[in-house]
Amino acid sequence: MADSNFVDYVKIFCASGNGGQGSKHFMRTRTNSRGGPDGGDGGRGGHVILRGDSQLWTLLHLKYTKHLKAEHGEAGSKQLMHGANGKDVFIDVPLGTIARDAETGHIECEITEEGQTFILVPGGRGGLGNDHFKTATRQTPRFAQPGEPGLESWKILELKILADVGLVGFPNAGKSTLLSVISAAKPQIADYPFTTLVPNLGIVKYHQQKSFVMADIPGIIEGAHDGKGLGLRFLRHIERNSILLFIVPVDTKDIRKEYQILLEELNQYNPELLDKTRVLAITKSDLADNEIIDEFKKDLPSIPCIFISSHKKTGLEQLKEILWKELNP
Repeated sequence: MADSNFVDYVKIFCASGNGGQGSKHFMRTRTNSRGGPDGGDGGRGGHVILRGDSQLWTLLHLKYTKHLKAEHGEAGSKQLMHGANGKDVFIDVPLGTIARDAETGHIECEITEEGQTFILVPGGRGGLGNDHFKTATRQTPRFAQPGEPGLESWKILELKILADVGLVGFPNAGKSTLLSVISAAKPQIADYPFTTLVPNLGIVKYHQQKSFVMADIPGIIEGAHDGKGLGLRFLRHIERNSILLFIVPVDTKDIRKEYQILLEELNQYNPELLDKTRVLAITKSDLADNEIIDEFKKDLPSIPCIFISSHKKTGLEQLKEILWKELNP
């Protein structure tokens, strides 16, 4: 997908419909000129509803739709006829979308399943017709309930990519190259920082038609949790991944230290990320001989580690096997 087509944050104005007015009608016929109350209820105002759509990968379709308004409910009428409900407005969003109140920042819902719905802004209730207010002592109520007004508010929608495996590493660590050779994804690749400006998804095929989804998250730098570099814009995508695959190139000065820096950035952003399963892949291993690799192995973190080369395509099958086993313990 083109970089300009990936939108993972939008702010929208939502207005639900007003409830319809209850009717204060009295039954009148040729044979009965003083019939009792028969006013019907007003219809409900339309809701603004979020709905999960697995075919969507971005919030682009909402980028230029800033105002969403549902229809008002219709008034009740004679013969106890109920007013029509206002038409609801459905907002289709990708799986992994969260909605929060723009004023308070409170998270109101998370859409994670196909067809899942959530009433983001409820419509006003319709008013009761005068038929509801008749009693033994008040047989001709000449009043009815007005409909409730609809609600208005600004909402923020944020997309957090849903993937089995998320690639975590500094810029130029080889994340995009790995995704391109291990899946059918075609991310932009170049030898300079921040080539990846949007998350890229790829489906990694495993044995016997099994597969899992891998996400290439734009590179992290020190201070990303404070918003430096691409910072907070993409750290939130890591929250949805089942496994974090740390990517460190073999030619870095200190593999363990670089891994610890990445880990600390995640910890500063959200300590719960450290509870996720972690795997370390040391990329560009074709640049080091076996003797150097053996030395590196003596000081690696106590998590599953593997040396791979996307260029030579070595260690990739073993990496798939490790990831599959961690996904399916």
